[in-house]
This record gives sequence, C-alpha cells and structure tokens, in this order.
Amino acid sequence: MTPDLFEQGAERLATHQARVVAEVTSGDRSASFGRIHEAGSLDVTHGRILYLEDVHVSFDGFKAINGLSLDIAPGELRCIIGPNGAGKTTMMDIITGKTKPDSGQVFFGSTIDLLRHNEPEIAQLGIGRKFQKPTVFEQLSVFENLELALKTHKGVAASMFFKLNGTQRDRLGEVLKTINLEDSVSRQAGNLSHGQKQWLEIGMLLMQDPKLLLLDEPVAGMTDYETERTAELFLALKGKHSLMVVEHDMSFINTISDIVTVLCDGSVLAQGTLPQVQADERVIEVYLGR
Repeated sequence: MTPDLFEQGAERLATHQARVVAEVTSGDRSASFGRIHEAGSLDVTHGRILYLEDVHVSFDGFKAINGLSLDIAPGELRCIIGPNGAGKTTMMDIITGKTKPDSGQVFFGSTIDLLRHNEPEIAQLGIGRKFQKPTVFEQLSVFENLELALKTHKGVAASMFFKLNGTQRDRLGEVLKTINLEDSVSRQAGNLSHGQKQWLEIGMLLMQDPKLLLLDEPVAGMTDYETERTAELFLALKGKHSLMVVEHDMSFINTISDIVTVLCDGSVLAQGTLPQVQADERVIEVYLGR
C-alpha cells in the first residue's frame, strides 16, 4: 500500500465527509456494521465467548425461539443451518440486541449479560453483524469506506476532523490485504462486484477488530471464484476472531466449518460435523426433505 493511494483516498473522503457522517450518525445504515469497542479484554476463562441458555421468544403466539441453548468457543467458526423459519435470524437479533427474549440467558464471555445492553452498546462490546445484502457506501471508494468504519463511534464534528494515524493506516493496509481488495483501494464501491462488496463490508467490520462476527448468508449470489476466496478469508479469520455463519451452501459449509448447528422450530435439532448432521435422521426429515 503506497502513501499516494492513502492520500488519494483521504482527499476524496474530505469532499464527502459532512454528508456521509451525517448519514451514518442519523440513519440505520450504520447498524449493519459494529462500532469500536472499549479497550479491555473479554473474560473467556470458562472457554466460551458466546453462551445462550434456554432462550424463548414469541411473536403474537408464534414461538420463534423455543428453548434455544448453544455456546461458541473463542476463535471458533460455527456454521448455523436450518429450514426457513427455524429461528436463525431471530437468534442473531437476540445476540445483537435487536430483539429481547421473553426468557433465558445470553452472555458474551463469562460476565457480560447481553440482555442488559442495547444494540449500540453490544456493537461497542465487540460484536459485529453483517446482513445478507451488502450495505457499503457506493459513492465512496474502498479506502473511504474502510476509513469511515473507524469514525462511526465519534460525533459528527470529531469525525469531520478525524485523520488516520500511522497505526490505523497500517491496520487499513492489513485489512485491504485480508479482504483481497488491495488493487481496488481507490475504486468506487458501487463499481465492485457483489462478492467484492461483501468483502468490503466484512473489512469495515474488521477495521474495528471485533471479537465475534455474525455473518448472514455471506456467499449468496457470489460466483464460484468469489465463494472460494470467501472460504479462504473466513479460514484466515478463524482463530483471530470467533465467527457465526448462517449459510445454505453446503459445499461452502463443508469447506470452512468444524462444527455445524442445525436449528429447527427455534431450538437446536442436531450438532456435529457436516457429515454427522447430514446423516442424522431428524435432519434428513425436517431439513433435507428426504
């Protein structure tokens, strides 16, 4: 990453600053990526970064989540599968604070009760969420999108005068390399392919160094090449971050995941390696339709 490329990105960002910062701070688009969490280490001495116990949620009498219990270890890449209506999205809504359960426990690490925090607070704690549809700022460059991700925790005035320091520039360069967009740093995000936009949004999350990433159908609509590169990306992130991936592409899941959790009717139906859950008669009956 050359200094000239950073300067080009910084110059273009200055012309968009007031409009974009106002949009981020006042609109819902900022909710699609996390915010920089406060310094400090997460207590995972019990061996779990995320813990859900006997969680229940009902909507107008419909049990969307019905006694859901699961946990994820630090650095784990967990895939979640299940038929439509299984409760996958609602589960992510609960983890990120969008939906409050009727009962149950949801902990981040050993001591942080997520049910006591709202969405912005949970994002600042180090949980980043990416929805299926990419929500990058298409009029800005790749550089500008990544730089903007560092600003969303600041006020409007502070953001307008915010400049990257050396450490942040190094971080941006590392993220560009990780998401395979080094050669597109000055390219307008709207001109990226669908897969590249997905990588860029993941990069926006990574700029904030989240401890846990929630990713909803990340390879939907991707080409075979983009899917392969996304698998490589996730495997590179595994261990450095914890990942929960909701996905329907079984080939992709087989490539990236050690453990697969199958949801059905708002609770865990089966769990194990992909071959194990695919051989489970209950899964075959309710999910695979055989």
